[in-house]
Amino acid sequence: MTYILALDQGTSSSRALLYDAAGTVVASAQQSIDSSYPHDGWVEQDPEMIWSSILQVGRQAIASANIGPTDIAAIGITNQRETSVLWERQTSHCLYNAIVWQDRRSAAYCEQLAEQRYPADQADGQPMAELIEHTTGLIIDPYFSSTKLAWLLDQVDADRARAENGELCFGTIDSFLVWRLTQGSKHVTDATNASRTQLFDIGQQCWSQPLLDVFNVPAAVLPQVLDCVDDFGIADPEWFGAAIPIRGIAGDQQAALIGQACFEPGMSKSTYGTGCFVMTHTGQQISRSSQQLLSTVAYRINGEPSYALEGSIFVAGVAIQWLRDQLGLIEHAADTADAFARTGGDTHGVYVVPAFTGLGAPYWQPQARGLITGLTLDSNKDHIITAFLQSVAFQTRTLLLAMAADGAPVSTLRVDGGMVVNDAFCQFLCDLLNVPVERPADVETTVRGAGVLAAIGAGLFADLQEAAELWQLGRRFDPDMADDQRQGLADGYDQAVAQALSR
Repeated sequence: MTYILALDQGTSSSRALLYDAAGTVVASAQQSIDSSYPHDGWVEQDPEMIWSSILQVGRQAIASANIGPTDIAAIGITNQRETSVLWERQTSHCLYNAIVWQDRRSAAYCEQLAEQRYPADQADGQPMAELIEHTTGLIIDPYFSSTKLAWLLDQVDADRARAENGELCFGTIDSFLVWRLTQGSKHVTDATNASRTQLFDIGQQCWSQPLLDVFNVPAAVLPQVLDCVDDFGIADPEWFGAAIPIRGIAGDQQAALIGQACFEPGMSKSTYGTGCFVMTHTGQQISRSSQQLLSTVAYRINGEPSYALEGSIFVAGVAIQWLRDQLGLIEHAADTADAFARTGGDTHGVYVVPAFTGLGAPYWQPQARGLITGLTLDSNKDHIITAFLQSVAFQTRTLLLAMAADGAPVSTLRVDGGMVVNDAFCQFLCDLLNVPVERPADVETTVRGAGVLAAIGAGLFADLQEAAELWQLGRRFDPDMADDQRQGLADGYDQAVAQALSR
């Protein structure tokens, strides 16, 4: 029997799943990941903890499946995107904590950058925001890796001498894991992760020298950019007991798009994990947004990139963790379903804008902060818990409206991630969006996407279309809410967002 080991290094946990040749999960393991918050808006993780957690879950999955590591044909990797790591090439020692995608420390730098032109010494130069959007498909925001890397270099190599001499390596989490797995023989990334650094030209499919100049990033620190199905090196036998080829990589949201089999233009998925990310496949042409959505690489196979429009919500499942860990309103994430049931979805006018780390698309306001509004003496904890759940649906609605305005309307939404096991949440989402919502039989589509890529790389699937035949519908939700009720709820949330933005 031949197996695929899929490694999913996410913001809140690391997971490993073993799939057989038919795409059936035969074993899994998961370990939580802690974040630290040294200052307001700063979010960091220990890269050594990330590395050790991946080793642990990979080994646990192999052991629980009771198979030999030589039975594993390939490894696939998916990862939290934009999170940035800097390490020494000679020793593999990380020079600072991983700066997580949620981190806002470069907000002031981004504000300054937005006022600049390129070249800087020419008054009639191109506006910086225009250059960045046209080159990368992204907007100026602390979310992306560029300003994180600039900050890291300023802290450890301000004169850039070591970086220019090739003594330092930068990577998103995929690059870091491959470097460690291959014992430093491969410094690589894939096109999807590269497209989230804000240093990559998504049209030319290469690192952008003008943007390297803007952010003062030496090209020598950057990884080689490969396809999503490619030769990413061999995992050393020390780690999993055998030399296993690494054959597939994609950033988590692109991996979810692949796991949801959204391979045709117009197909859309929304992933509800730590954050929420709506992605619509737009084909082999870059779709430029007028609504501050992101144009990004959906995947690149055989040198041919496909693209997507994406809307990013920074806070989804992490808000549920906050209710549990900071407020103590729930003991387990599953308790939110009970609270929703007790309220019947009626929050009595309570709305939540969960801007703990700013607001993402389409607002891009890194300085915004969270807000609970509409509280009365009649409000109780179930109303607040329900309002937190509903806030994710309201944010999704905002993104779908922006998609429609960009000429990419969503007619059916495939959903995945931990939050969608809640039927009440899925029905409310469906009602609010007024489009059918499809939940697959396997809601963990992010790690499945990594497995699909590795399976193609190992020759178990011929192509994406063959892999798409494995996608199975678990449950379909159809809208069942009156138009006036839907509009009233939406108006209330829009007013709450206006309050949050006015602070």
